[in-house]
Amino acid sequence: MDDLPPSPAQTPHRLLTDPVIVRALRERDFTVVFAMAHDAGISFNRIAEACALKAERVSQIARGTTAVTALTTVERIAGGLRIPGALLGLAAQPWEDTAAHSTEPDHGEDPMKRRNLLRGALAAGLTAPAIAALTAARTDVDQTLSPDTPQDLADLEAAAESYGYGYHGQAPTRVLADLVTDFTTLRPQLTVPQPAPVRARLCRTAGQMAGMTAIVLHDLGSRRESRAWFGTAARAAAESGDGQLHAWVLAREAMVPLNYGAPRAAADLADRARLAAGTRPTAAAVLAAAVAARAYALNHQSEQARAALTAADALMARLPESERSDTWLTYGEQKHHVHLSHAFTTLGDTRRAQESQARALKLSAPTSTMTRTLLNIDAAACSHHDGDTEQACRRTVAALTGLPDGYRTGLVRRRALDLYEAIPAQHHRERAVRELRDVVAG
Repeated sequence: MDDLPPSPAQTPHRLLTDPVIVRALRERDFTVVFAMAHDAGISFNRIAEACALKAERVSQIARGTTAVTALTTVERIAGGLRIPGALLGLAAQPWEDTAAHSTEPDHGEDPMKRRNLLRGALAAGLTAPAIAALTAARTDVDQTLSPDTPQDLADLEAAAESYGYGYHGQAPTRVLADLVTDFTTLRPQLTVPQPAPVRARLCRTAGQMAGMTAIVLHDLGSRRESRAWFGTAARAAAESGDGQLHAWVLAREAMVPLNYGAPRAAADLADRARLAAGTRPTAAAVLAAAVAARAYALNHQSEQARAALTAADALMARLPESERSDTWLTYGEQKHHVHLSHAFTTLGDTRRAQESQARALKLSAPTSTMTRTLLNIDAAACSHHDGDTEQACRRTVAALTGLPDGYRTGLVRRRALDLYEAIPAQHHRERAVRELRDVVAG
């Protein structure tokens, strides 16, 4: 195998003797393997390149959100990271007979040893061991230089994009832990001088991750922490120079007071977001208009609410396809109808609200647990408005009791409580109303 090219992600010898990684390799726990390789200085991009995997999948494996089960993938990882087959329960790999020629384990800082090793490796020409020796010599110095682009930046940008797809059936606390872990890896890169374009990309990724962390905290009912993270997101977005990201942060932040009883503050933030977004049809501009409509409706400013809804619909009609995907960072049709559902429900326009609820539910994935629950509570509020309070209570109780434990809190509980508080006191002794009270209180 003299023509075998060197791996861009060769695992250091010292790592292969670490008891933790030896056990992880024996159990084929690549979450640990990738994380330890990353800590040793091998970026997820280099792992992806070496193992013929997508960078996003490598990041997901390292976070434990997906696992490696296919034997062919295990073999690709063994070859890419130069892991001896015996450690993974595989046959010896084709490159193992040349591994001893690598300069990685033993050359240390002794120039004479390095010189003799290079001479010996090059004596037979530019074979695979010789190229590996040259690569090791280059990377030893290359890693000490200040790169134009940090190796992990593309990994972090891909991770931010992946988080934008929401919970996907995972508990919010699990997503929160992963998000914050990845967010903290930005700090070393932000504390050293970077070229301006790289600094802007780092700040943009920090703004996205901080904003999405704030969204999860908002959903969990932690308003103070959510606002603090939105503040960090806003500073990062401002430094990045991305006006649309700044508008998105402000619009998402407006949903904290919107959903927790301060519609006037929400309207002020939404108006700032609309100003920052401008008049172009962007995801941030549509979101800001839709959130403003909801805030106005809750503040009993029906004329302003309907004007904002008209503006949101007009922007949505012109929104480019590239910004219509169903993520936290973009604005798809499903999200639009979720906002319309709440705005029209609050305005008492139950016909239009029910139309948006039906459309949003049709477009929502079965794993969109929180969104589907909020839509069902909106539908229950429409029933109450139309005079069927008993049906409204029963539907809300069914929605809440059908939730996993990790979801029956925060925003969902707040929306159900809003419905209970809208029911006149003379009905509070009725059985269905008492059941709703008990579930919300529990």
